[in-house]
Amino acid sequence: MLEALQRWPVLAIVGRPNVGKSTLFNRLTRSRDALVADLPGLTRDRQYGRGRLGSEHYIVIDTGGFEPVAKDGIAAEMARQARLAVVEADVVLFIVDGRQGLAPRDLEIATELRKTASKLILAVNKCEGMRPDHVLADFQELGFPRMFALSAAHGDGVRSLIDSIFEEELVAFSKEHSALIESAEDLNDQAPEQGSPVSVHAKVQAMRVAIVGRPNAGKSTLINTLLGEERVIAYDQPGTTRDALSIDFKHQGRDYTLVDTAGLRKRGKVHEVIEKFSVVKTLQAIEQSHVCVLMLDAGDGVGHLDAGIANYILDAGRAVVVAVNKWDSLDVAAKQNFKRTLLQSLQFLQFAELCFISAKHGRGLASLMRAVDQAFAAAMAKLPTPKLTRALREAVERQQPPRKGPFRPKLRYAHQGGQNPPVVIIHGNSLDRIPETYQRYLESWFRDVFKLQGTPLRIEWRSSTNPYAKED
Repeated sequence: MLEALQRWPVLAIVGRPNVGKSTLFNRLTRSRDALVADLPGLTRDRQYGRGRLGSEHYIVIDTGGFEPVAKDGIAAEMARQARLAVVEADVVLFIVDGRQGLAPRDLEIATELRKTASKLILAVNKCEGMRPDHVLADFQELGFPRMFALSAAHGDGVRSLIDSIFEEELVAFSKEHSALIESAEDLNDQAPEQGSPVSVHAKVQAMRVAIVGRPNAGKSTLINTLLGEERVIAYDQPGTTRDALSIDFKHQGRDYTLVDTAGLRKRGKVHEVIEKFSVVKTLQAIEQSHVCVLMLDAGDGVGHLDAGIANYILDAGRAVVVAVNKWDSLDVAAKQNFKRTLLQSLQFLQFAELCFISAKHGRGLASLMRAVDQAFAAAMAKLPTPKLTRALREAVERQQPPRKGPFRPKLRYAHQGGQNPPVVIIHGNSLDRIPETYQRYLESWFRDVFKLQGTPLRIEWRSSTNPYAKED
Protein backbone atom coordinates (compact mmCIF):
# COMPACT_ATOMS: atom_id res chain seq x y z
CA MET A 1 0.00 0.00 0.00
CA LEU A 2 1.28 3.44 -0.91
CA GLU A 3 -0.15 6.52 0.74
CA ALA A 4 0.64 10.16 1.41
CA LEU A 5 1.77 10.80 4.97
CA GLN A 6 0.31 13.52 7.11
CA ARG A 7 2.84 16.30 7.25
CA TRP A 8 3.82 19.34 9.23
CA PRO A 9 2.90 22.81 7.98
CA VAL A 10 5.60 24.79 6.21
CA LEU A 11 6.15 28.49 6.89
CA ALA A 12 8.30 30.58 4.53
CA ILE A 13 9.85 33.87 5.63
CA VAL A 14 10.12 36.33 2.73
CA GLY A 15 11.10 39.99 2.51
CA ARG A 16 13.62 42.47 1.17
CA PRO A 17 17.20 42.42 2.51
CA ASN A 18 17.97 43.34 6.13
CA VAL A 19 14.46 43.32 7.56
CA GLY A 20 15.26 40.63 10.16
CA LYS A 21 14.22 37.44 8.37
CA SER A 22 17.05 35.32 9.74
CA THR A 23 16.53 36.70 13.24
CA LEU A 24 12.89 35.62 13.10
CA PHE A 25 13.95 32.24 11.69
CA ASN A 26 16.31 31.70 14.63
CA ARG A 27 13.58 32.77 17.03
CA LEU A 28 11.02 30.36 15.56
CA THR A 29 13.40 27.40 15.44
CA ARG A 30 15.13 28.28 18.73
CA SER A 31 18.41 27.44 17.15
CA ARG A 32 21.05 28.77 14.85
CA ASP A 33 21.51 25.32 13.38
CA ALA A 34 19.60 24.78 10.16
CA LEU A 35 19.69 22.42 7.25
CA VAL A 36 21.12 24.36 4.33
CA ALA A 37 20.44 23.14 0.83
CA ASP A 38 23.61 24.12 -0.99
CA LEU A 39 23.25 22.10 -4.17
CA PRO A 40 23.22 23.80 -7.58
CA GLY A 41 19.65 24.17 -8.74
CA LEU A 42 18.34 23.62 -5.24
CA THR A 43 19.57 26.61 -3.30
CA ARG A 44 22.25 27.92 -1.05
CA ASP A 45 20.00 30.74 0.06
CA ARG A 46 17.16 28.83 1.71
CA GLN A 47 17.58 27.44 5.19
CA TYR A 48 15.28 24.90 6.79
CA GLY A 49 14.58 24.45 10.48
CA ARG A 50 12.04 22.80 12.76
CA GLY A 51 9.85 24.60 15.26
CA ARG A 52 7.31 23.65 17.88
CA LEU A 53 4.56 25.51 19.70
CA GLY A 54 3.09 23.28 22.39
CA SER A 55 1.95 20.19 20.55
CA GLU A 56 2.10 21.92 17.17
CA HIS A 57 5.13 21.24 14.97
CA TYR A 58 6.12 23.14 11.86
CA ILE A 59 8.95 23.62 9.38
CA VAL A 60 10.36 27.08 8.71
CA ILE A 61 12.13 28.22 5.54
CA ASP A 62 14.42 31.25 5.66
CA THR A 63 15.18 33.01 2.37
CA GLY A 64 17.64 35.58 1.14
CA GLY A 65 16.71 39.16 0.37
CA PHE A 66 13.89 39.19 -2.20
CA GLU A 67 14.23 41.60 -5.12
CA PRO A 68 11.43 40.68 -7.55
CA VAL A 69 12.66 42.88 -10.39
CA ALA A 70 16.21 41.47 -10.42
CA LYS A 71 17.07 40.00 -13.82
CA ASP A 72 20.54 38.56 -13.36
CA GLY A 73 23.36 37.99 -10.92
CA ILE A 74 23.14 36.97 -7.28
CA ALA A 75 20.02 39.06 -6.66
CA ALA A 76 18.16 37.21 -9.41
CA GLU A 77 19.22 33.84 -8.01
CA MET A 78 18.10 34.85 -4.53
CA ALA A 79 14.75 35.97 -5.95
CA ARG A 80 14.37 32.61 -7.67
CA GLN A 81 15.04 30.78 -4.43
CA ALA A 82 12.55 32.96 -2.56
CA ARG A 83 9.91 32.11 -5.16
CA LEU A 84 10.64 28.40 -4.70
CA ALA A 85 10.15 28.81 -0.95
CA VAL A 86 6.78 30.47 -1.57
CA VAL A 87 5.71 27.47 -3.66
CA GLU A 88 6.78 25.05 -0.92
CA ALA A 89 5.06 26.97 1.88
CA ASP A 90 1.59 26.61 3.33
CA VAL A 91 1.86 30.08 4.87
CA VAL A 92 4.14 32.93 3.76
CA LEU A 93 5.31 35.42 6.38
CA PHE A 94 6.04 38.68 4.55
CA ILE A 95 8.51 40.60 6.74
CA VAL A 96 8.90 44.39 6.60
CA ASP A 97 10.94 46.87 8.67
CA GLY A 98 8.81 48.89 11.10
CA ARG A 99 11.57 51.40 11.79
CA GLN A 100 12.21 52.23 8.16
CA GLY A 101 8.54 52.21 7.25
CA LEU A 102 7.03 51.24 3.91
CA ALA A 103 9.60 50.99 1.11
CA PRO A 104 9.01 50.81 -2.67
CA ARG A 105 10.49 47.30 -2.69
CA ASP A 106 7.86 46.21 -0.17
CA LEU A 107 5.14 47.23 -2.63
CA GLU A 108 6.77 45.18 -5.39
CA ILE A 109 7.06 42.10 -3.17
CA ALA A 110 3.49 42.44 -1.93
CA THR A 111 2.18 42.61 -5.48
CA GLU A 112 3.91 39.36 -6.42
CA LEU A 113 3.08 37.49 -3.23
CA ARG A 114 -0.62 38.20 -3.60
CA LYS A 115 -0.51 36.26 -6.85
CA THR A 116 1.59 33.31 -5.70
CA ALA A 117 1.26 32.71 -1.94
CA SER A 118 -1.43 30.32 -0.75
CA LYS A 119 -1.79 32.13 2.59
CA LEU A 120 -0.10 35.44 3.33
CA ILE A 121 0.55 37.28 6.61
CA LEU A 122 2.34 40.61 7.05
CA ALA A 123 4.80 40.76 9.96
CA VAL A 124 6.16 44.22 10.80
CA ASN A 125 9.51 43.65 12.49
CA LYS A 126 11.80 45.82 14.65
CA CYS A 127 8.89 47.35 16.58
CA GLU A 128 10.56 47.30 19.99
CA GLY A 129 9.80 50.51 21.91
CA MET A 130 7.18 51.61 19.38
CA ARG A 131 3.39 51.73 19.56
CA PRO A 132 2.07 48.83 17.44
CA ASP A 133 -0.97 50.76 16.16
CA HIS A 134 1.22 53.60 14.90
CA VAL A 135 3.65 51.22 13.21
CA LEU A 136 0.95 49.17 11.51
CA ALA A 137 -0.74 52.32 10.22
CA ASP A 138 2.30 52.96 8.01
CA PHE A 139 1.63 49.68 6.17
CA GLN A 140 -2.12 49.99 5.63
CA GLU A 141 -1.38 50.90 2.03
CA LEU A 142 -0.39 47.28 1.38
CA GLY A 143 -3.98 46.24 2.04
CA PHE A 144 -3.29 43.18 4.20
CA PRO A 145 -6.18 42.25 6.51
CA ARG A 146 -3.79 40.42 8.87
CA MET A 147 -0.83 42.39 10.20
CA PHE A 148 1.33 41.79 13.27
CA ALA A 149 3.83 44.08 14.97
CA LEU A 150 6.76 42.24 16.51
CA SER A 151 10.41 42.30 17.47
CA ALA A 152 12.21 39.17 16.32
CA ALA A 153 15.34 40.20 18.21
CA HIS A 154 13.53 40.50 21.55
CA GLY A 155 10.73 38.01 20.93
CA ASP A 156 7.94 40.55 21.40
CA GLY A 157 4.80 39.57 19.47
CA VAL A 158 6.28 36.36 18.03
CA ARG A 159 4.12 34.06 20.15
CA SER A 160 0.96 35.94 19.11
CA LEU A 161 1.97 35.58 15.47
CA ILE A 162 2.47 31.81 15.67
CA ASP A 163 -0.65 31.34 17.78
CA SER A 164 -2.67 33.13 15.12
CA ILE A 165 -1.16 31.05 12.33
CA PHE A 166 -2.20 27.80 13.98
CA GLU A 167 -5.57 29.04 15.20
CA GLU A 168 -6.78 30.65 11.99
CA GLU A 169 -4.55 29.78 9.05
CA LEU A 170 -3.70 26.16 9.80
CA VAL A 171 -6.78 24.76 11.51
CA ALA A 172 -6.57 21.59 9.45
CA PHE A 173 -2.96 21.04 10.42
CA SER A 174 -3.68 21.42 14.13
CA LYS A 175 -5.71 18.20 13.89
CA GLU A 176 -3.24 16.36 11.69
CA HIS A 177 -0.48 14.60 13.57
CA SER A 178 0.98 11.37 12.37
CA ALA A 179 0.27 8.31 14.52
CA LEU A 180 4.02 7.90 14.87
CA ILE A 181 4.65 11.31 16.41
CA GLU A 182 1.61 11.03 18.65
CA SER A 183 2.76 7.67 19.98
CA ALA A 184 6.31 8.93 20.45
CA GLU A 185 5.06 11.95 22.41
CA ASP A 186 2.85 9.72 24.56
CA LEU A 187 5.86 7.59 25.38
CA ASN A 188 8.03 10.59 26.16
CA ASP A 189 5.41 12.05 28.49
CA GLN A 190 5.28 8.96 30.71
CA ALA A 191 8.10 7.08 32.37
CA PRO A 192 7.61 3.33 31.97
CA GLU A 193 6.70 1.61 35.21
CA GLN A 194 8.96 -1.07 36.57
CA GLY A 195 7.98 -4.51 35.34
CA SER A 196 5.55 -3.29 32.69
CA PRO A 197 6.87 -4.32 29.28
CA VAL A 198 6.62 -1.86 26.43
CA SER A 199 4.66 -3.24 23.50
CA VAL A 200 5.93 -1.59 20.35
CA HIS A 201 3.28 -3.19 18.17
CA ALA A 202 0.49 -1.94 20.42
CA LYS A 203 1.42 1.57 19.33
CA VAL A 204 2.89 1.05 15.91
CA GLN A 205 1.78 -1.41 13.27
CA ALA A 206 5.02 -1.36 11.29
CA MET A 207 8.46 0.10 11.65
CA ARG A 208 8.79 3.30 9.61
CA VAL A 209 12.12 3.54 7.81
CA ALA A 210 13.07 6.75 6.00
CA ILE A 211 15.77 6.52 3.36
CA VAL A 212 17.25 9.99 3.13
CA GLY A 213 20.24 11.62 1.52
CA ARG A 214 21.25 14.02 -1.19
CA PRO A 215 20.42 13.41 -4.85
CA ASN A 216 22.13 10.55 -6.64
CA ALA A 217 23.28 8.86 -3.45
CA GLY A 218 21.31 5.79 -4.52
CA LYS A 219 18.07 6.16 -2.57
CA SER A 220 15.87 5.20 -5.50
CA THR A 221 18.08 2.22 -6.35
CA LEU A 222 17.91 0.99 -2.78
CA ILE A 223 14.13 1.38 -2.77
CA ASN A 224 13.88 -0.61 -6.00
CA THR A 225 16.06 -3.37 -4.61
CA LEU A 226 14.19 -3.61 -1.32
CA LEU A 227 10.75 -3.61 -2.90
CA GLY A 228 11.53 -5.48 -6.09
CA GLU A 229 11.48 -3.83 -9.51
CA GLU A 230 7.94 -4.94 -10.27
CA ARG A 231 6.63 -3.27 -7.12
CA VAL A 232 8.04 0.21 -7.65
CA ILE A 233 5.20 2.68 -7.77
CA ALA A 234 6.16 6.31 -8.12
CA TYR A 235 4.36 9.58 -8.04
CA ASP A 236 5.24 12.88 -9.64
CA GLN A 237 1.91 14.65 -9.49
CA PRO A 238 0.79 18.08 -8.30
CA GLY A 239 0.30 18.09 -4.56
CA THR A 240 3.01 15.56 -3.76
CA THR A 241 5.95 17.98 -3.92
CA ARG A 242 5.95 18.44 -0.15
CA ASP A 243 4.52 15.06 0.82
CA ALA A 244 6.62 12.08 1.79
CA LEU A 245 5.01 8.82 0.68
CA SER A 246 4.78 5.61 2.66
CA ILE A 247 5.05 2.15 1.13
CA ASP A 248 4.30 -0.98 3.16
CA PHE A 249 6.55 -3.96 2.52
CA LYS A 250 7.69 -7.14 4.22
CA HIS A 251 11.26 -8.31 4.72
CA GLN A 252 12.00 -11.76 6.15
CA GLY A 253 8.57 -11.94 7.75
CA ARG A 254 8.67 -8.50 9.36
CA ASP A 255 6.45 -5.57 8.39
CA TYR A 256 8.03 -2.25 7.48
CA THR A 257 6.74 1.03 6.14
CA LEU A 258 9.21 2.71 3.84
CA VAL A 259 9.05 6.50 3.99
CA ASP A 260 10.00 7.54 0.48
CA THR A 261 11.60 10.87 -0.38
CA ALA A 262 13.18 9.89 -3.67
CA GLY A 263 10.43 11.19 -5.96
CA LEU A 264 10.46 8.22 -8.31
CA ARG A 265 8.73 7.94 -11.64
CA LYS A 266 7.52 4.60 -12.87
CA ARG A 267 9.64 2.99 -15.51
CA GLY A 268 7.94 3.16 -18.87
CA LYS A 269 8.00 6.24 -21.03
CA VAL A 270 10.84 7.52 -18.87
CA HIS A 271 13.93 5.51 -19.69
CA GLU A 272 15.50 5.93 -16.28
CA VAL A 273 14.31 6.55 -12.77
CA ILE A 274 14.38 10.27 -12.15
CA GLU A 275 15.13 11.33 -8.61
CA LYS A 276 13.95 14.69 -7.37
CA PHE A 277 15.32 16.10 -4.15
CA SER A 278 13.06 18.06 -1.83
CA VAL A 279 14.38 19.40 1.45
CA VAL A 280 10.90 19.71 2.91
CA LYS A 281 10.06 16.15 1.90
CA THR A 282 13.27 14.93 3.54
CA LEU A 283 12.54 16.74 6.80
CA GLN A 284 8.99 15.39 6.84
CA ALA A 285 10.29 11.87 6.30
CA ILE A 286 12.78 12.16 9.15
CA GLU A 287 10.15 13.41 11.57
CA GLN A 288 7.68 10.67 10.64
CA SER A 289 10.07 7.74 10.82
CA HIS A 290 11.38 5.44 13.52
CA VAL A 291 14.70 4.77 11.82
CA CYS A 292 16.53 6.85 9.20
CA VAL A 293 18.90 5.32 6.70
CA LEU A 294 21.31 8.09 5.74
CA MET A 295 22.59 7.28 2.25
CA LEU A 296 26.07 8.45 1.25
CA ASP A 297 27.73 8.11 -2.14
CA ALA A 298 31.15 6.53 -1.71
CA GLY A 299 32.37 8.26 -4.85
CA ASP A 300 31.38 11.76 -3.75
CA GLY A 301 32.58 11.80 -0.17
CA VAL A 302 30.74 13.50 2.69
CA GLY A 303 29.40 16.97 1.89
CA HIS A 304 27.82 19.80 3.88
CA LEU A 305 24.32 18.65 2.96
CA ASP A 306 25.07 15.14 4.23
CA ALA A 307 26.23 16.59 7.55
CA GLY A 308 23.20 18.88 7.64
CA ILE A 309 20.77 15.99 7.18
CA ALA A 310 22.66 14.00 9.84
CA ASN A 311 22.38 16.93 12.25
CA TYR A 312 18.66 17.15 11.63
CA ILE A 313 18.23 13.43 12.31
CA LEU A 314 20.11 13.83 15.59
CA ASP A 315 18.08 16.90 16.56
CA ALA A 316 14.86 15.02 15.82
CA GLY A 317 16.02 12.17 18.06
CA ARG A 318 15.65 9.51 15.40
CA ALA A 319 17.53 6.23 15.26
CA VAL A 320 19.91 6.17 12.32
CA VAL A 321 21.97 3.82 10.19
CA VAL A 322 24.61 5.23 7.84
CA ALA A 323 24.70 3.39 4.50
CA VAL A 324 27.66 4.06 2.23
CA ASN A 325 26.54 3.14 -1.27
CA LYS A 326 28.63 2.17 -4.32
CA TRP A 327 31.30 0.82 -1.99
CA ASP A 328 32.33 -1.76 -4.57
CA SER A 329 33.43 1.04 -6.92
CA LEU A 330 36.37 2.09 -4.70
CA ASP A 331 39.83 0.60 -4.48
CA VAL A 332 41.49 -0.18 -1.15
CA ALA A 333 43.21 3.20 -0.79
CA ALA A 334 40.04 5.12 -1.64
CA LYS A 335 38.08 3.10 0.91
CA GLN A 336 40.56 3.91 3.66
CA ASN A 337 40.49 7.60 2.76
CA PHE A 338 36.69 7.65 2.74
CA LYS A 339 36.50 6.06 6.19
CA ARG A 340 38.86 8.69 7.62
CA THR A 341 36.82 11.51 6.09
CA LEU A 342 33.57 9.98 7.29
CA LEU A 343 34.75 9.69 10.88
CA GLN A 344 35.83 13.33 10.86
CA SER A 345 32.71 14.73 9.21
CA LEU A 346 30.11 12.69 11.10
CA GLN A 347 31.85 12.17 14.43
CA PHE A 348 28.64 13.21 16.22
CA LEU A 349 27.02 10.02 14.83
CA GLN A 350 29.54 7.62 16.30
CA PHE A 351 26.69 5.65 17.88
CA ALA A 352 25.28 4.83 14.42
CA GLU A 353 25.96 1.53 12.68
CA LEU A 354 27.99 1.96 9.50
CA CYS A 355 27.06 -0.27 6.55
CA PHE A 356 28.93 -0.48 3.25
CA ILE A 357 26.59 -1.54 0.48
CA SER A 358 25.92 -1.74 -3.22
CA ALA A 359 22.24 -0.94 -3.71
CA LYS A 360 22.48 -1.78 -7.39
CA HIS A 361 23.84 -5.28 -6.84
CA GLY A 362 22.10 -5.94 -3.52
CA ARG A 363 25.34 -6.37 -1.59
CA GLY A 364 25.32 -5.62 2.11
CA LEU A 365 21.54 -5.17 2.30
CA ALA A 366 21.05 -8.04 4.73
CA SER A 367 23.49 -6.38 7.11
CA LEU A 368 21.77 -3.05 6.52
CA MET A 369 18.35 -4.40 7.49
CA ARG A 370 19.83 -6.07 10.58
CA ALA A 371 21.28 -2.71 11.57
CA VAL A 372 17.89 -1.07 11.02
CA ASP A 373 16.24 -3.67 13.27
CA GLN A 374 18.90 -3.17 15.91
CA ALA A 375 18.55 0.61 15.84
CA PHE A 376 14.77 0.34 16.18
CA ALA A 377 15.07 -2.06 19.12
CA ALA A 378 17.51 0.31 20.83
CA ALA A 379 15.27 3.34 20.26
CA MET A 380 12.27 1.54 21.78
CA ALA A 381 14.22 -0.23 24.54
CA LYS A 382 12.76 -0.52 28.03
CA LEU A 383 15.30 0.42 30.70
CA PRO A 384 14.14 -0.77 34.16
CA THR A 385 14.75 1.63 37.03
CA PRO A 386 16.78 -0.83 39.17
CA LYS A 387 19.13 -1.60 36.28
CA LEU A 388 19.49 2.07 35.37
CA THR A 389 20.25 3.03 38.96
CA ARG A 390 22.75 0.20 39.29
CA ALA A 391 24.46 1.26 36.05
CA LEU A 392 24.54 4.86 37.27
CA ARG A 393 26.21 3.88 40.54
CA GLU A 394 28.76 1.75 38.72
CA ALA A 395 29.56 4.68 36.44
CA VAL A 396 30.02 7.00 39.43
CA GLU A 397 32.22 4.46 41.23
CA ARG A 398 34.40 4.27 38.16
CA GLN A 399 34.56 8.03 37.67
CA GLN A 400 32.98 10.56 40.00
CA PRO A 401 31.64 13.85 38.65
CA PRO A 402 34.23 16.60 39.10
CA ARG A 403 33.96 19.11 41.91
CA LYS A 404 32.97 22.64 41.14
CA GLY A 405 34.19 24.79 44.00
CA PRO A 406 33.43 23.11 47.33
CA PHE A 407 30.61 21.03 45.84
CA ARG A 408 30.64 17.66 44.16
CA PRO A 409 27.38 16.71 42.41
CA LYS A 410 25.58 13.79 44.01
CA LEU A 411 23.91 11.35 41.59
CA ARG A 412 21.34 9.28 43.47
CA TYR A 413 19.13 7.27 41.12
CA ALA A 414 17.89 7.11 37.53
CA HIS A 415 14.77 6.07 35.66
CA GLN A 416 13.56 6.10 32.08
CA GLY A 417 11.63 9.13 30.90
CA GLY A 418 10.81 8.19 27.34
CA GLN A 419 11.58 6.21 24.22
CA ASN A 420 12.40 6.98 20.62
CA PRO A 421 14.89 8.26 21.63
CA PRO A 422 15.56 6.73 25.05
CA VAL A 423 15.54 9.37 27.79
CA VAL A 424 17.31 8.76 31.10
CA ILE A 425 16.30 11.01 33.99
CA ILE A 426 18.91 11.28 36.75
CA HIS A 427 18.01 12.58 40.21
CA GLY A 428 20.47 14.05 42.68
CA ASN A 429 21.93 17.22 44.15
CA SER A 430 23.92 20.08 42.59
CA LEU A 431 23.21 18.66 39.14
CA ASP A 432 23.52 22.07 37.51
CA ARG A 433 27.24 21.71 38.14
CA ILE A 434 27.59 18.62 35.93
CA PRO A 435 29.93 19.49 33.02
CA GLU A 436 29.12 18.45 29.47
CA THR A 437 32.13 16.13 29.38
CA TYR A 438 30.72 14.10 32.27
CA GLN A 439 27.32 13.92 30.62
CA ARG A 440 28.97 12.49 27.51
CA TYR A 441 30.74 9.97 29.73
CA LEU A 442 27.42 8.85 31.20
CA GLU A 443 25.81 8.65 27.77
CA SER A 444 28.61 6.40 26.58
CA TRP A 445 28.36 4.30 29.74
CA PHE A 446 24.60 3.74 29.47
CA ARG A 447 24.96 3.02 25.76
CA ASP A 448 27.53 0.30 26.44
CA VAL A 449 25.65 -1.23 29.38
CA PHE A 450 22.30 -1.42 27.59
CA LYS A 451 23.71 -1.95 24.08
CA LEU A 452 21.93 1.08 22.62
CA GLN A 453 23.51 0.95 19.18
CA GLY A 454 22.00 3.18 16.52
CA THR A 455 19.88 5.57 18.59
CA PRO A 456 20.48 8.94 20.21
CA LEU A 457 20.37 8.87 24.01
CA ARG A 458 19.26 11.86 26.03
CA ILE A 459 19.94 12.58 29.69
CA GLU A 460 17.79 14.91 31.78
CA TRP A 461 18.61 16.10 35.28
CA ARG A 462 16.28 16.42 38.27
CA SER A 463 17.53 17.98 41.49
CA SER A 464 15.68 16.03 44.16
CA THR A 465 16.05 13.37 46.83
CA ASN A 466 15.25 9.70 46.44
CA PRO A 467 12.43 9.11 48.96
CA TYR A 468 13.19 5.38 49.05
CA ALA A 469 16.89 5.70 49.77
CA LYS A 470 18.54 6.09 53.15
CA GLU A 471 20.53 9.22 53.79
CA ASP A 472 24.23 8.76 53.18
